[in-house]
Amino acid sequence: MSLVCAISNEVPEHPCVSPVSSQVFERRLIEKYIAENGTDPMNGQPLSEEQLVDIKVSHPIRPKAPSATSIPAILKSLQDEWDAVMLHSFTLRQQLQTTRQELSHALYQHDAACRVIARLTKEVTAAREALATLKPQAGLVAPQAVPTSQPTATGAGGEPMEISEQVGMTPEIIQKLQDKATILTTERKKRGKTVPEELVRAEDLSKYRQVASHAGLHSASVPGILALDLCPSDTNKVLTGGADKNVVVFDKSEEQIVATLKGHTKKVTSVIYHPSQSVVFSASPDNTIRVWSVAGGNCVQVVRAHEGGVTGLSLHATGDYLLSSSEDQYWAFSDIETGRVLTKVTDESAGCALTCAQFHPDGLIFGTGTADSQIKIWDLKERTNVANFPGHSGPVTSIAFSENGYYLATGAQDSSLKLWDLRKLKNFKTINLDNNYEVKSLVFDQSGTYLAVGGSDIRVYICKQWSEVLNFTDHTGLVTGVAFGENAQFLTSAGMDRSLKFYSL
Repeated sequence: MSLVCAISNEVPEHPCVSPVSSQVFERRLIEKYIAENGTDPMNGQPLSEEQLVDIKVSHPIRPKAPSATSIPAILKSLQDEWDAVMLHSFTLRQQLQTTRQELSHALYQHDAACRVIARLTKEVTAAREALATLKPQAGLVAPQAVPTSQPTATGAGGEPMEISEQVGMTPEIIQKLQDKATILTTERKKRGKTVPEELVRAEDLSKYRQVASHAGLHSASVPGILALDLCPSDTNKVLTGGADKNVVVFDKSEEQIVATLKGHTKKVTSVIYHPSQSVVFSASPDNTIRVWSVAGGNCVQVVRAHEGGVTGLSLHATGDYLLSSSEDQYWAFSDIETGRVLTKVTDESAGCALTCAQFHPDGLIFGTGTADSQIKIWDLKERTNVANFPGHSGPVTSIAFSENGYYLATGAQDSSLKLWDLRKLKNFKTINLDNNYEVKSLVFDQSGTYLAVGGSDIRVYICKQWSEVLNFTDHTGLVTGVAFGENAQFLTSAGMDRSLKFYSL
């Protein structure tokens, strides 16, 4: 039976065994290791020379070393060097094994961390796109909802019931809003960054010229068209509101008036065409919001949500609710079918009239402009002000959200147009217009590729580059409304010169 030293892997001259690890060692090597470390080299447990047990074996007879030469000294030096190399080699093997284990553990941790980071990045991106996870910023005073008021009496002479009672945001309504937002967000993600093939290209858009002008829609005695909208499902249907207190529905293809709707006691400043029903909405400084039937040519509902002039109107993506802003400093959320005001909120810390209002494409948040140059972003479900965008130096006149929900365009009486990134909550572009330029209307096309500005003239910008591709000065008065046809196949505008104009190739 041959014995092998666990350190040198050689047959030992003086073998001994360690009772701690039961391993065989060359006594000379193990004594040196114990002197340096005091432990068993195999398992690291304490070990002393006294514990070593010699193994009795028959040793080969070796020649007696010469005593009168220097060769024994050389051999002794070589032997010591060999012993040191063996000990060092053994230590390196142990360190290599430990390093391999540590590296394996580190690689496993790195892989797990990469997976977690990828998942979190995906969740953050989804949350930003949905824009439904905005939390109230620190330092904002919580807006106060007005106390519930009693409904007014039923109007006489066939006038619809005028209701101002608040019934509150029930869980069913909130769930309905959330479900719609989820659907819209999913649809937008499916579309991604692709642009519709039918969309007019910028080089073609720059060739647009006026192709039609209609000046007989509203009364000449009180001239001026103050509001404009197109039917989203059929952009040939045009809706206008005038200084003559009338709302007019015009058919572009037939070039004739479909309906003239009368009932407001003051000028009409906001109009909206329902996307799927033959219904239109209008608002006026007479403090009312009216719902009209285009087919019947009559008013089917009057919503008295405010005690001051109504300055802004926006339809929720469900098509069932209206958002309105007013000079009474409140915004209101109303049910179209019942005419009831579901909630009405103001920011008491601001104490300033609201000048415009617009829903975000997903419908869970919306923006309002104020007379003191602030843009406020609100969470509809929580009814709280979640972000403020200061920067303008005059009353905000118009705001518009892009179709992808990332950008907000704002205009004010400071001759400038500002663009805000809703993901980073900051202004990333300011377009300074001519001196004394008045911005009255802002609108993105349905794909979010172009932005039209109406005011002292008409300008169209291409998004992302934000360069001007079109400029019209055909109106002789202030332009109060602009709108894109389907796939930007045409552009329409209305102004204080009482005319409705169309532009295309």
